[in-house]
Amino acid sequence: MTIQIGCIVEGKGEEEAVPILIRRVATSLYPELPIGKLPLIRVSRSKVIQEDELERVVEYLARKIRGRGAIFVLLDSDDDCPAQLGPKLLCRARQARSDLPIAVVLAKHEFEAWFLAAAESLQGQRGLRDDLLPPGNPEGIRGAKGWLRRQLESGETYRETIDQPKLTARFDLDQARNADSFDKCYRDIVHLLNELQKTDGS
Repeated sequence: MTIQIGCIVEGKGEEEAVPILIRRVATSLYPELPIGKLPLIRVSRSKVIQEDELERVVEYLARKIRGRGAIFVLLDSDDDCPAQLGPKLLCRARQARSDLPIAVVLAKHEFEAWFLAAAESLQGQRGLRDDLLPPGNPEGIRGAKGWLRRQLESGETYRETIDQPKLTARFDLDQARNADSFDKCYRDIVHLLNELQKTDGS
């Protein structure tokens, strides 16, 4: 049986980046697990955290995967604390569909903070400097996209819809796990895959 993971994201870059990330983790840990197309819906963060909106989107995705599979939610935390907002959203999502494995991840400030944590593995990629090194506190930087832009060679620019998926395909996952919110993201994806492997009977 082909495994499906329905994804909820907020940005155009994440529409391509999140499936790439999930497939990378799946391929490294469970290469035998048949991952099908990942149904995905993009909803603005401000909207999805509103009362009943997350529940509506979770139910929509549950129907898309025909009640089989899992649901993965990834949002930027912006100025909220991931450890506070994340569990609240997870509780709401699980109340909407308690029959499905669900994970909710909030990237500290923004998705690109994970690239900063793994900056050494991105040296020379997509116009980034060949001597690129991570900043001291990657998740403490409010404006990771801006940091990346400042690390580009002259004449290059960071384009979220193009570069985010490309860098997601290349950044070192172990290096990125130095960022607490990515470490949680990685562990949550692994947990979903573990649950789906049981369902698949592998």
